[in-house]
Amino acid sequence: MAATARRDVFYAISDPTRREIIELVSAHSLNVNEIAANFDMSRSAVSQHLKILVECGVVEISQFGRERFCEIRGERLDEVSTWLQDHRKAWLSRFGKLEKHLKK
Repeated sequence: MAATARRDVFYAISDPTRREIIELVSAHSLNVNEIAANFDMSRSAVSQHLKILVECGVVEISQFGRERFCEIRGERLDEVSTWLQDHRKAWLSRFGKLEKHLKK
């Protein structure tokens, strides 16, 4: 991905590892090492995923002494919910039309 490309909440949730990180920090804030302990990958790889989540505005990292704690910014995920609700209406309409057509 080009460095100039805009990363948004949909990019943040497009990767299963990032979705799992979101799930972990949605329960309570965790430091980077606590998050990394949940994955079979290097701490550096987890940090790259966290960097993307921060760039997308889904996770916020706060420094407390030597520790860096990650917290969810749930309002950013509302964008996904809104998008799904808007499109769900169209999908349901299309499925209803398909169902009528198949019954013929």
